[in-house]
Formats: sequence, C-alpha cells, structure tokens
Amino acid sequence: MTAVAPRPAPARTKGRTLRHTLTPLLVAVAAAVGAVGVHRLFVGTGLGQAVDTAALLGGDFQHPRVGDVLTRTLDATRLAVLAVVCVAAAAFGVLRRRLDLAVASAFLVITANLATQQFKAHLDRPLLDGFPAPNSFPSGHATAAASAAFVLVLVFPRALRGTVGLLGAGYVAVVSVATVWAEWHRPGDVLAALLIVLACGSVAVFGVRLRRSGPTRRLHLPNRLVMAVLTVTAALTATAAVVGWLSVALSERALPDLVSGRYAFLTGVAAIVAATAATFIVWVRLTSGEPAQEATR
Repeated sequence: MTAVAPRPAPARTKGRTLRHTLTPLLVAVAAAVGAVGVHRLFVGTGLGQAVDTAALLGGDFQHPRVGDVLTRTLDATRLAVLAVVCVAAAAFGVLRRRLDLAVASAFLVITANLATQQFKAHLDRPLLDGFPAPNSFPSGHATAAASAAFVLVLVFPRALRGTVGLLGAGYVAVVSVATVWAEWHRPGDVLAALLIVLACGSVAVFGVRLRRSGPTRRLHLPNRLVMAVLTVTAALTATAAVVGWLSVALSERALPDLVSGRYAFLTGVAAIVAATAATFIVWVRLTSGEPAQEATR
C-alpha cells in the first residue's frame, strides 16, 4: 500500500508557531531594557534618587502587628529556604515527566540570582540626593522571592498556574514591601529585580518552547479570572503610583513638605504592587501558553 505523505502545515499556522516560540525572547529583551531604564531613572538622576530615597525613609514608622508580619516574612526569605523550594519544584517537574521544566527552573533561579548579585557588586551609586548609602540596586530579596514564585508557577500543571501565580504575586509583594519598610532597599531596587527575574524566566521559557511546537491553547477559566484580578490590581496601583510619584517629585523640587514621608512610602508600595502584578500577568501568560499538541517525551 502506498503511504500518503503528510500534508504540510499552512503558512498561517507556521507563522503562529514561530511567533509563539519567539515571544519569550521579545519579552526578555523588553524586560532587560526596562531594568536598564529603571537604573537610569532611579540611580542615574538626582530627582529619581530623591523620590526613591523619600519612599525608603518614609517607611520608618512603628506598628506592632505590621512590623511582626513583615519581619517574619523577611526572616523566612532566606537562601536556604528558597533553595529547598526550588529543589522541590524541580523534583515536581521530574515527577511530572517534564525534565525540560526542571532544567528551566534551575536556569531561572541560578541566572536571576547570580545576575542580581553581580549587578549589586559592580554597579555604582553616585551621590546625587544627599543621602550617602552603598549601592543596593537591585534587590536580592525580591529576586530570590520572585524567582522561587516563578519556578512554582512554571512546574505546576497548566490549569493551576494562574492560581499559583496569584499566591506567588502576593508573597513577592509582601517581601518586596518589607525590604523597603526595613530600609534595606528602595522601590527602584525592587522594580529592577522583578524585571531581571522576568528576563531570565522568559529565556527559560524560550528554551522550553524550542522543544515543543504546535498552536497555542487558550487559557483555562481559573487562569482567566486570575488575570482579571491581577490586571485590575495593576491598573489601580499603577495609577496611584504615577500620581504619587508626581506629587513626591513636586515636593522634592518645587514645594517642600507638600507630601509627607508616609505618603512617599505608600507611593513606593503602590509602585511595587503594580510592578509585581504586571510581572506575574506576563509570566502566567508565558507559562500557560503551551502547545495543544505536546512533543513526545
């Protein structure tokens, strides 16, 4: 019997598949450019430094319950604990017979945290705001927390990634705010850390997609609901952050004492929450966009 040759895939399908494969690389480039932009703005300019430092110093207030929660969260965010989480995530990927996800998880954690430590060690912080302090850009705690949360989203089954992403976003936001409250980092340090993790994670997803091809499947309903929650959160807090930063900048340059230190701190908190929500929106979209026909394991 004569074998029938397989029908070639339509050009439109091939185009969608190529676009699906290359999208993570585009996200990685955009995130890297964003991190450079954050550094130029909040480290390389006097006004950016002043606004960032105002948020840092504005968090100096005491509230027993809030302080206890933030302190416990920071204490739990240690490399040993995060290493256990990442190892468990990699093991979960192996148990699911997804060695590619296990390798991608290891790549994400190692590259993101190594890059952050290298940047922190070699970047200079010029004294432009009159507040002498060593370079803290980017945040190691935010990088560690975000990379662990990203890994968990990556290795969980596709239908649960949105829910895990929402929980991870909450955890990362609390850790990031806690670092500012403890005066370890400025909000700009956190924004850069999130972008670095997103860039490294996007490269990892690109490697996974190279191994698997096919048309993209639609998001499950739980993931779509999570995306809606994160989108609303990002929109509201981003608006508050922009208005707040403009007010703080005006206070720093033209109208001293226009806003309080507490206001500047809360503006930084809004910016961190907005950046966290936006980052996880992109990450859930990337990790949930697996092909309908998975490659043979």
